[in-house]
Amino acid sequence: MKLRRRGLLRGAGTLLAAGALPFDLAQAQAASGTLRVGMTAAAVPLTNGVPDQGAEGHRFMGVTLYDQLVHWDLSKADAPAVLVPGLATEWKVDPANPKRWTFTLRQGVKFHDGKPLTAQDVVFSFDRVLKTDAPHFDQRAAAFGRVRVPTVVAWEAVDERTIAIETRTVDSTLPYGVSWIGIVHQVAWEAAGRNWDAYMAKAVGTGPWKLESFNIRERAVLTRNADYWDAKRVPKCERLVLLPLAEPNTRVAALRSNQVDWIEAPPADTVPSLKQAGFTIVTNQYPHNWTWQLATAEGSPWRDVRVRRAANLAIDRAAMKDMLGGLMDEGAGLLPLGDPWNSVPRFKWAYDLPAAKKLMTEAGFSPRNPLKTKIGISTSGSGQMQPMAMNEAVQQMLKEIGIEIEFEVFEWNTLLTIWRDGWKAPSNRGITGINISFTAIDPFTAMIRFLRSDLTPPAGNNWGGFANPDYDALIGRILAEFDPAAQTRLVAELHAKIVDDALFLFVAHDLNPRAMNRRVQGFVQARSWFQDLTPVRVSG
Repeated sequence: MKLRRRGLLRGAGTLLAAGALPFDLAQAQAASGTLRVGMTAAAVPLTNGVPDQGAEGHRFMGVTLYDQLVHWDLSKADAPAVLVPGLATEWKVDPANPKRWTFTLRQGVKFHDGKPLTAQDVVFSFDRVLKTDAPHFDQRAAAFGRVRVPTVVAWEAVDERTIAIETRTVDSTLPYGVSWIGIVHQVAWEAAGRNWDAYMAKAVGTGPWKLESFNIRERAVLTRNADYWDAKRVPKCERLVLLPLAEPNTRVAALRSNQVDWIEAPPADTVPSLKQAGFTIVTNQYPHNWTWQLATAEGSPWRDVRVRRAANLAIDRAAMKDMLGGLMDEGAGLLPLGDPWNSVPRFKWAYDLPAAKKLMTEAGFSPRNPLKTKIGISTSGSGQMQPMAMNEAVQQMLKEIGIEIEFEVFEWNTLLTIWRDGWKAPSNRGITGINISFTAIDPFTAMIRFLRSDLTPPAGNNWGGFANPDYDALIGRILAEFDPAAQTRLVAELHAKIVDDALFLFVAHDLNPRAMNRRVQGFVQARSWFQDLTPVRVSG
């Protein structure tokens, strides 16, 4: 199938004039030592320690303003990011009770208001996400945080420097989960009138950046924390300005007119002209997938494995890559080909229209008698690449084999909300698949949360109601395995089953493109959804 480059990807000839840019950009004039970032989100991520806006929210507001018990090492471009100590210097599982973990707190850490971090602040932060009857429970933080640690059932301060966390079942992936939970300051919440809405504008963390101002629809301004506990990561810039610019061509226009220094996800067709104009384009492989998550519960047309396999055979991934100017790897599952969990696949989906049509005929469908269904997509968002153009291309490909797709188009944060509701919730408007790209950084985040039968909403992200005892048994073995090599083998086995059963529509793996002014220096693009902005300098 030949794909013409979509009009929605053309940016160089359709850039908005500076006068048409959002009002807040006109206020974001260049300042020495200020890094101005154009995000793909339509709103500034929440400042409550468990931000919304997906992994982009965590990238720009979760690991900047806050610290977590466990961090990611984002200092390397040539190897996958790994877990490292954060506010906890070490963590270990109790050999007598593998459901109980202890975390040793780092000494000498201070919040932005100068007060010391205590074990009670950690307890307060987990209460805020998981304890629904706590006076400081935050429903918005819970919505994004509890799906990260769904097995956690108890937590306590053992002493001033020790936190204990217990899980409902043995869960070897817990350290990954707690890396999403920012530690907030109980005193700061009380100073804000014990009100999370009021706290948002006065948020206090322990991270390398401090909050100066916050307007959810316009921008957030963060300033450098000169007293940050990790001297190597004291920011090199004085200020960080976060601007929500959901429309791709608006981001490019803002960069060209010097109203931002850095943009996420430039449209592919603008990249050559941006390079020619002297802007820096940075890319790197990272654990990303661009898929459709398919409902497989009773009542969904995707319950038939023949339909799922036919759809995967109908995707011309090479044409999609050409359309995106090479800024993707062809979808090979939930992990790029060569990843330790996808190193030697038993099966690789290829473009094969005759085989796809044959499967559709066996399932009772054809272009003359098409299967008709709806898919939920977004206009932009974290890791969504160029979602409108890409989804239109997929729509054309599937039509050739007798699958007619109607789109329900949502704003990114709204799409994340209905993802948490489950596919049969009224908010989903009858969709049977959902296009949400997501990070695949650990076994739980990459696979388990979508497949374990007891993680249907609101307990987890098993949006489509998948239930299979063989999968549950294999997941149980993964969660009970603490040896890294043995766990890797089991996770690879799980990934192979997912690919064989075509549980998702596998399309692409992003290369995480960013465009920035040549004045931006010192950035190391980690092989991660998260990035460390502390080494970045803005010269001139």
